[in-house]
Amino acid sequence: MTLSRILVVDDEPQIQRFLKPSLAAAGYDVIEAATGAEALKAVATQAPDLVILDLGLPDMDGKEVIASLRGWSDIPIVILSARDRESEKIAALDLGADDYVEKPFGIGELTARIRSALRHRGRSEAVPSIMEVDGLTIDPIHRLVSRGSETIRLTPKEYDLLLHLSRHAGRVVTHRTLLTSVWGPAHADDLHYLRVFIGQLRQKIERDPTQPKIVRTEPGVGYRLMPSEQG
Repeated sequence: MTLSRILVVDDEPQIQRFLKPSLAAAGYDVIEAATGAEALKAVATQAPDLVILDLGLPDMDGKEVIASLRGWSDIPIVILSARDRESEKIAALDLGADDYVEKPFGIGELTARIRSALRHRGRSEAVPSIMEVDGLTIDPIHRLVSRGSETIRLTPKEYDLLLHLSRHAGRVVTHRTLLTSVWGPAHADDLHYLRVFIGQLRQKIERDPTQPKIVRTEPGVGYRLMPSEQG
């Protein structure tokens, strides 16, 4: 079995010293870079399966690395950074990062985000398939949503919203991305639209809408549809 190769991009030696053995113990092959330039070269020449990226690099901002990579690669990118401002998270995610983990962090949380990002890439390359989460079945081929034998009737916008979240299951999807994808660029800042429709959607698909387990809120950033295995 081929190990997934992870590129860790961070200029803090203590982070590298901690991550390399921790990720190796979790079953990954780890390569390292300390600058943005080294990271771009490593992606091009060493073919990693995923990048863990710090935003505070000595030669360029991590967001520049994301923008550059997204010009020619769809490699999963998980941000690992001490920057905790919502604007930083949103900017990184809107540029194409798959997820965001704040420092200090737990290795269990980080490896869970890594697994989710790797699974998402596999799903993106496959034909749309039926997804099940917390007893809910989403069938994108027939545009059906059900729980057990009961069909759940969604409006077209509610369905499009759920489908977009399911296509990025396990990942944070920002408010702006959801709004532009479902309602169009003219509604990129209409956050009230999104809140209303998320509320309506939860009323229909969650077992307990007051404690949602399917569509989780990432405060100030967006929403995340949780796959069953992460529930």
